[in-house]
Amino acid sequence: MNQAGETELTHRQGEILRGVVEAFVATGEPVGSRTLVDRDGLDVSPSTVRAELAELEARGLLTHPHTSAGRIPTEQGYRYYADRLLERLDPHPEGFPLDLSAARSEVDSALQATTEMLSEVTRLLALVSAPPLGTATVRHVEVLLLQPHAVMVVVIASTGSVTKRVFRYPEPVDPMLADWAAAYLNDRIAGLELGSNALRRRLDDPGLGHRERAFLATVSTLFEDALAAEQQGLYVGGTAGLLEDLRSEELDAYQRLVEVLETRAALLEVVSQSLDPRKPFVRVGPELEHPAMRDLALVGASYGLTTRTLGAVTLLGPVRMDYDKALRSVRAAAHELSRFVEEIYEDN
Repeated sequence: MNQAGETELTHRQGEILRGVVEAFVATGEPVGSRTLVDRDGLDVSPSTVRAELAELEARGLLTHPHTSAGRIPTEQGYRYYADRLLERLDPHPEGFPLDLSAARSEVDSALQATTEMLSEVTRLLALVSAPPLGTATVRHVEVLLLQPHAVMVVVIASTGSVTKRVFRYPEPVDPMLADWAAAYLNDRIAGLELGSNALRRRLDDPGLGHRERAFLATVSTLFEDALAAEQQGLYVGGTAGLLEDLRSEELDAYQRLVEVLETRAALLEVVSQSLDPRKPFVRVGPELEHPAMRDLALVGASYGLTTRTLGAVTLLGPVRMDYDKALRSVRAAAHELSRFVEEIYEDN
């Protein structure tokens, strides 16, 4: 926990800090004592508020521009504010205007719809990491004899992803062998995870005849290569609204972010480092551990099955963001995604 998390404030100081953060997020202008008294209805005099503002600044939670008597939050101030939000989260996520019925069983479509709705609701950059391919289950396998020497194998996963390849053989392939392979694969590996040991064992079953085992050994490379070439997907939404409502000093931070957007691997690393399977999370500034994001903040929540996390729903934006709205949004979206993938993974 950083210094802000270790700071103990009185109830009044906490309320004043909260008022500064929320007023500054709303207006982008430094917040003075009179504004706090009028805006939040504080039952104390402006002089008392000024004294508390000075104390909060001395503790590193607030600062003030040289040209203004008002205060603005520091990264530690935002951190303290966010920690209090995390402590007070309602046990049950709110509803979220995300209809995933049109996605049917296509996880890709559901993830894209989630990013689009999140960015629309919050005007922040939405990042949703896809489940690793190895966690998907086999929904259906096709073994098609295209020509006497050519067989196409198609694997459809529970996520909706399709992997296919044409295998060529020096000798003509027995059509009955191809039909047998299709029936065997759908009977024996449908419902198994692509990266599981159980799937590999059934592709190399010692109880099968030599001809059948040799044929399966060939087509099994399709599963191995698909996993070896896998790159975890990252869905991004909201790039068009990146520059809306930005203050001039935030432009440099967003320019660096746009450069990072061109490298999905860097963003995936940031999202995965921040993943907490137990609860929503907030990372502020340097906590993101990426030089291009030191002036940004990340708010997120994991989604997945009851027994396993599959990915994260996150929002990335300026440190001056509406953390309350962002937290409520990612929690609700992650809850909807979890319900969606639970049905898919259990049904396949």
